[in-house]
Amino acid sequence: MNWRVLLIGSLLTVPLLAFLAVSFRFDPRQIDSPLINQPAPEFTLVDLDGNVFSTAELRGKPVVINFWATWCQPCIYEHPILIDGARRYRDRVQFVGVVYQDDEEKIRRFVAREGAFGPSLLDQEARVAIAYGVYGAPETFFVDAEGVIREKVTGALSPRSLDRILGAIL
Repeated sequence: MNWRVLLIGSLLTVPLLAFLAVSFRFDPRQIDSPLINQPAPEFTLVDLDGNVFSTAELRGKPVVINFWATWCQPCIYEHPILIDGARRYRDRVQFVGVVYQDDEEKIRRFVAREGAFGPSLLDQEARVAIAYGVYGAPETFFVDAEGVIREKVTGALSPRSLDRILGAIL
């Protein structure tokens, strides 16, 4: 056996394995958003009924902006949580759904079947999703009454996280 080859191979392999093992502790989707504590990008979109919706109209009230799609399984899971949250916080918080990378007819069928937690806004060209740095659906941004993003959640919300974040904003 060639001890020199074994030694060199071990010296190369062990650090690589250690690097990989350390990397498993981090979720690449959990990147801190540079938008936290910054003014939320304003946008104007059209809802499913053709009504124009602008975030400029919401100043003075906290807003939950949820980016979702009908093909997204975690979005389907969290949808009733958002509906319940919108019902419970209806007088104090505006809930908005921004649907991107999806078919309008599928969105209409989904909302007709499952209900809506707020206006379902169509981001057909994903410009708003890009402005918010959305990595994938679902992502939810919590904007305070002054229009500043206070928190972002990647993945499906739980009722507990929704209440915790809104409690801090309110």
